[in-house]
Amino acid sequence: MSDKPYVHHQHAHCESGVTSNLLAHEGINISEPMAFGIGAGLFFGHLPMLKVSGVPGTTYRIWPGAIFKRVAQRLGVQIQAQKFSDPAKAMQALDDVLATGKPVGILGSVFYLPYLPEAFRFHFNAHNFVSYGKQEGDYLISDPVLEDMVTIAPADLIKSRFAKGFPEPKGYMYYITGTSKNMNMAKAIEQGIKQTCFFMLGPPLPWFGNKAIFNLANRISDYPKKLPPRKAALYLGNVVRMQEEIGTGGAGFRYIYAAFLQEAGQLLKRDDLLAFSEELTSIGDEWRHFAYSAARILKARQSDVVSYDELSELLRSCGNREKALFGKMRDLKW
Repeated sequence: MSDKPYVHHQHAHCESGVTSNLLAHEGINISEPMAFGIGAGLFFGHLPMLKVSGVPGTTYRIWPGAIFKRVAQRLGVQIQAQKFSDPAKAMQALDDVLATGKPVGILGSVFYLPYLPEAFRFHFNAHNFVSYGKQEGDYLISDPVLEDMVTIAPADLIKSRFAKGFPEPKGYMYYITGTSKNMNMAKAIEQGIKQTCFFMLGPPLPWFGNKAIFNLANRISDYPKKLPPRKAALYLGNVVRMQEEIGTGGAGFRYIYAAFLQEAGQLLKRDDLLAFSEELTSIGDEWRHFAYSAARILKARQSDVVSYDELSELLRSCGNREKALFGKMRDLKW
């Protein structure tokens, strides 16, 4: 049983933050941007056929669980990950690991986490946080998006871990079982960048990667023509929320990934990575301008009206710049 105290660090994004915190507990100190980059967390997808809470699904990151697994694999860290169909078995499994002194990563719905402000509690089932122990029957929680550690009652934790809807967390939990002394950071960075470039440029379908940005741009220009005003605003609002709230760190994770490229450039002494970091930061600014402009439509501020067609063009500009950037990154010599 480990008696090493768990140390909480606040981060911008949940899964990369949990990954950084769990690794730090094992004596492996990598930043959140480094975890996000090695884990190839940056992605884009727009799935008009898949409705989440009545609106088309949009994502700016790779699917839940992938960042932690990829970082572990690339750094030679052994992990255990489990899903459950029975809540009682899921809670017992969590208790068993916590009893050994190991912190555990958990996937759940933010809607059932009473320690979060009510404004942030909506039906989003892909939130990651850590439980590092129990106290008087409640679970001790380290949520990377919060400044301080909190507690949660077992009943609320069960509701979060077994929330219905897409995606279903199914009691998913994960933790570290062993580490390697021979980590190759340069190789891990290279693999993370190559995979990100593949996921952004490789998918042939229009719903994934860089192609999906243009797909969404086309659909946004059609919103006022094909949808009632309220539904058009609902669809657009969800795109912005996924970018700026769920895509924590701002600009749909572009700033976090730019920070990774900067850190990787400094570590590997590569000016090309530093230049890519600056370019992606600039593209992130353009994504944020898109969000700001969309917000003006949603709030109907007549002093600075932006049309859906203008929003569409802003997205196309982001898509074109990212296509060029990831193309250059894909062709890097290592």
